[in-house]
Amino acid sequence: MMLPEAAACEALPLFFQLAVTPGGINDNKLIELNEYGHSIVFEEKINEEVHVMKERPGDESERVVKRKRLLFSVVIILLLSLLLSGCALGHSAWWKEEVLLHDGQTIIVDRSQKLGGYPTLDSHDRSVLEEKWDFPVPGTTKFVTWKIGQELPPKGYSLSLLVVGFVRGAPYIATSPAGCISYNYWGRPNPPYVFFKYDGKTWQRIKLEEFPTELTDSNVVVGNPDLQNRTGTVPIARIKGDNRYLEPHLKKIIREPLKSAQSMDCEEMIYYKGWWISPDSFLKESIDKTTSISK
Repeated sequence: MMLPEAAACEALPLFFQLAVTPGGINDNKLIELNEYGHSIVFEEKINEEVHVMKERPGDESERVVKRKRLLFSVVIILLLSLLLSGCALGHSAWWKEEVLLHDGQTIIVDRSQKLGGYPTLDSHDRSVLEEKWDFPVPGTTKFVTWKIGQELPPKGYSLSLLVVGFVRGAPYIATSPAGCISYNYWGRPNPPYVFFKYDGKTWQRIKLEEFPTELTDSNVVVGNPDLQNRTGTVPIARIKGDNRYLEPHLKKIIREPLKSAQSMDCEEMIYYKGWWISPDSFLKESIDKTTSISK
């Protein structure tokens, strides 16, 4: 039986109580789970068991059985502590990518992701809630960080990084909206890119005309690498291999409007009172009624 992730975490304390009860240390006391540190208050009962074993020598086989019970209980407790820690801390991924810059230099970029649950029952990948890239600035000891929420706008920004480069000492990146809601949120650009320049303090959005023409080829893994590549350092050759099936405008920056880009595939949408809908949608009236009732 499969449980949703949240339900599984909530069920752990109950499972713990049931798991250690038969013949274990939890004969008449409830094992307490510390909500924050995940420490488990079981020393009192274990000490009681050990004291009884010392005071009453009994049969050798009986003492062996008690030792096994204690060992089993401790193992179960430790395993469940680890599971509880995973529920509290969430999931993340981290790896490095070897990035080939336009001038032939290479840099090693740190890439990390904060992950959520599985979007669908048959999903193999967790959803990405937040992504962070740390770029070393060539010729210096400095790093520049690009951090972005990947949830749907307006809660997040949902952009896929395509190109990172440094021209005359200034860091630039090219991104592409990930999905139709993000595409509408960013103003339905065609060609479908969102460009940024780092001004020394923050990333500022710039126009296509301001983005250096030297920066053309995607040089990071667009989206997620294959599962087996999300560890260690992903070399340049593997990055190119992961990107080989991308649409042409995602592999190379195109400076002319595209006829078959997202501008044609994604219908126009607006954000209206918490909903993404068509500008002339009949849903506006229903949303207005729902909003007035909730007030």
